[in-house]
Amino acid sequence: MLTLRETPDGVIVAVQAHAGGRKNGITGIHDGRIKVSVTQVAEKGKANKAILEVLCRALGLSKSQVTLVSGETSSQKTFALSGRNGAQITALLQTHLDSQR
Repeated sequence: MLTLRETPDGVIVAVQAHAGGRKNGITGIHDGRIKVSVTQVAEKGKANKAILEVLCRALGLSKSQVTLVSGETSSQKTFALSGRNGAQITALLQTHLDSQR
């Protein structure tokens, strides 16, 4: 189950990042975190940018609506998402995961 924290500005989500993967995409949910795999290597912020793009595409958000809050150099990251509530994020994520099966 996905762990979300709603704030007045949006939703905070935890991400488990896998840089240098075979493809870009959300691969599931584990320990309350969205698992995101990207082909970019973890070098000079390239993987963080790719993760941001994956989240935007999967959740229908613009780049200005997604902000890396913590974990810039860690595989465990936290992102702030604006413009959606927790229920919307959960539904969009589930739809995205279902479409990949």
